Amino acid sequence: MLESISQEISFSKSKQLVTTISACLVLLVCLGIQAAAQSVYEPARGTPERGDILNAVRPMLEARVGPPLEFVVDWMRAGNGWAFVQVSPQRPGGGVIDLRSTTYAQQAEYMDGLATFALLRFQYNRWNLIDFAVGPTDAFWHGDPLYARLPQGLAPY
Repeated sequence: MLESISQEISFSKSKQLVTTISACLVLLVCLGIQAAAQSVYEPARGTPERGDILNAVRPMLEARVGPPLEFVVDWMRAGNGWAFVQVSPQRPGGGVIDLRSTTYAQQAEYMDGLATFALLRFQYNRWNLIDFAVGPTDAFWHGDPLYARLPQGLAPY
């Protein structure tokens, strides 16, 4: 009889331990999902970070289409020291950029306008341009091993 009570108490404690461990695992998974979701964000308009990211893209594009430029931001995400942007460049005040007057004049018919995608990395206390594409007709980053290293949700699709 004493042995039966001892087994019952032991089973009860084991069940309680398994329940506690299971609850902790569920909590850890939920916190991990929440942390991953928070690691990628859109830098808010008017923030220095957003301006710094755009200013890191600007010289590359101005060298190809000529200054001055302003950007319509179509997509911008940052996280874990990376940023990925999709911008539509235009002249100040919304002026259209004529592709025939840029370095892209001979490629214009093969481009999807001036939609520009750029990958940046925050290193040495500044945003650095790592990769870019102007006017791509596909999601060039799919299948590229560099882009496979990026945080989930950084690229648009």
